[in-house]
Amino acid sequence: MSGFGPRHLPYGVFSRPGGERRVGVRLWSSVVDLSVLGGLLATGSLNPLMAAGRREWTAAREAVAGLVASEPPLIPLRDVTLHLPFEVADYTDFYSSEHHARNVSEILRPDSPGLSPQWKHLPIGYHGRSATVVVSGTPIQRPSGQLAEGVFGPTRRLDVEAEVGFVVGRPGRRIATTAFAEHVFGVVLVNDWSARDLQAWEYRPLGPFLAKSFATTVSPWVTPIDTLATVAGVAQEPEPLDYLRPAGPAFDLRLAVEWNDTLVSRPPFASMYWTAAQQLAHLTSNGAAVRTGDLYASGTVSGPARDEVGSFLELTRNGAEPVTLSDGTSRGYLENGDWVRIGATARSAGGEEITLGSVSGTIVA
Repeated sequence: MSGFGPRHLPYGVFSRPGGERRVGVRLWSSVVDLSVLGGLLATGSLNPLMAAGRREWTAAREAVAGLVASEPPLIPLRDVTLHLPFEVADYTDFYSSEHHARNVSEILRPDSPGLSPQWKHLPIGYHGRSATVVVSGTPIQRPSGQLAEGVFGPTRRLDVEAEVGFVVGRPGRRIATTAFAEHVFGVVLVNDWSARDLQAWEYRPLGPFLAKSFATTVSPWVTPIDTLATVAGVAQEPEPLDYLRPAGPAFDLRLAVEWNDTLVSRPPFASMYWTAAQQLAHLTSNGAAVRTGDLYASGTVSGPARDEVGSFLELTRNGAEPVTLSDGTSRGYLENGDWVRIGATARSAGGEEITLGSVSGTIVA
């Protein structure tokens, strides 16, 4: 498949029927088994390699490139099962798109729209649950919870959040923005499923909780951070505090959100206000530690246009303006049986167009 050529080679974990889990890389529509390289790659998880640090990451990429160049036997994707590519140690989700934050405020707080006073002073986030991070393709069970005073039941406003996730390799505390590439191993796409009615009832005064913790889906392929070309980020005003400077690299990922096979949005990641380096610096600025396998996500990616938003809350104006799908049906929020896929393309460090591993899920009752 286009975008998964020899200059990309994202890492994943796979198994054959009845076989053990192994680390591999994706090449076109096949998997290359890396166990033949031995060492840190002869395991059933990426965690040992991620923990080893940048020198080993570079050595591993050179070994993988050599193996791929030698025409290794390829295993068709249809013959394998893909698993979570790393053991998730912790999960943090940010709220770093100014367009998304303003849209949400305008939709849910029309009497007082706008950003909170601190929004442009620090990357706002919340601590999620690592136990409910699942690999792409895992069915998503509709969550239940308190919807209003005295009302408990299944959510009626099940939503998606198209995000980009960053996977920590080397542990650390108080990580400077300039040390981002020494600690972050790679990138995955993320869908942080959200129950908007649960969220509206519970989020004050402490923020997201059960509306978010029931499921977060990640792609099965981890794109090494060095694979991606970097771009200049958006201008930040007022100037951030010293520990958030310099801003660090930004990445020009172009996301695509499909709802039941209908392309409904193309969120642009380059429009994010806070960078991944700033998010990591803020996350660890109080002395909090990150471990190998920690996952932190960008927050919903939304651009300035209606067809560039990363949530159905924004796309349908909280269900008030349903979208019509290609089969003629209309939707305000997700119904049982609905299917969502989030994909992305990006420019590689070598100037080629690459495709990131997509993330998908089907809603079940």
